[in-house]
Amino acid sequence: MPVEIRAATLADLPLMVELLMQDARNRVAQDPKLWVLADDAPEKMGEAVKFALTAEKQPFRQKWLVADNGDKLVGVAHSILLPVPPIYAGKWGDPGLLMPECFATADAPSGTIPALVEAAEADLREAGAELLLASFICGDGLRVCFEQRGYRPLTLYLAKSNLGGAATHSDVRPALDNDIAGIVTRSAENRKILAGLDVFWTPHADADDRFGNWMRRCQTMNDRDMLVCGPPEALDGYVIAQPASRLHFPPAHDIRATGVIDDYYHREYSNPVELHDGGEAASSLLRAAEAAFMSRGMNAVVVVCPAAWTSKIAVLERAGYKTAIMWMIKR
Repeated sequence: MPVEIRAATLADLPLMVELLMQDARNRVAQDPKLWVLADDAPEKMGEAVKFALTAEKQPFRQKWLVADNGDKLVGVAHSILLPVPPIYAGKWGDPGLLMPECFATADAPSGTIPALVEAAEADLREAGAELLLASFICGDGLRVCFEQRGYRPLTLYLAKSNLGGAATHSDVRPALDNDIAGIVTRSAENRKILAGLDVFWTPHADADDRFGNWMRRCQTMNDRDMLVCGPPEALDGYVIAQPASRLHFPPAHDIRATGVIDDYYHREYSNPVELHDGGEAASSLLRAAEAAFMSRGMNAVVVVCPAAWTSKIAVLERAGYKTAIMWMIKR
């Protein structure tokens, strides 16, 4: 008997939390240092779902779906309309994003996950999404489902939960005010390569100004480190080591000891297929960012990398990173 997919209601909340905690514990079993379970994980999960179901003012459009098998709840799925970052053109509008909280119980009828995904896609299309993205935790079996529905890899989130080899480097230093222009220049190179890898990353006409304003704002934030290498008038690279966010980590997980590297670039990455000079300087910049995380008591890092930028992936894998999260795209 096929499952019934419907919108979640507040009455479903207790059972939804039970299922989402099963999902969270599965992640912990994969990597307990990366997927740390919060002491009050059920409460955190319940609060997040309740907010999505009941709050009048939401930060973005989001939807929870559930799968019923008779009178038993056997699956959940979460989706959002993802606001386009201000440095990108966003010519297709806000894409629909299937969040990692897509889960079915072990005894759910065959086809429960595909049914949840199909329903979430239809809901996102109805909400106006022209592009669809799917995010999932590697190892949970969702990739095959998305591939069968026409998704292809877009972005990798490579993780490392052992920073023992992290070290500062004499060529890497904290960014100063007079480094912002150089950071923006290197970022423009980064964005040009990104757009060549996929038009999804087509930059906004005002991307330089917007990114520069963001970098100046980052300099006022005490929760991150901005590092550069090279003289201000000709920077070779930059990296922003910042705390993790809920976009990639479900509410059940404690992210206080996890960092994220999203904004970063080095001249040695300029060829997305082949590294210049073996990537040694780019590796030094990465190790310095890891050392900055360690100084803040963090022991796990996730680095964002386009799936087609193999020269960046080579540096990360050589440093011990492995893909933990993947985003796929469907047009």
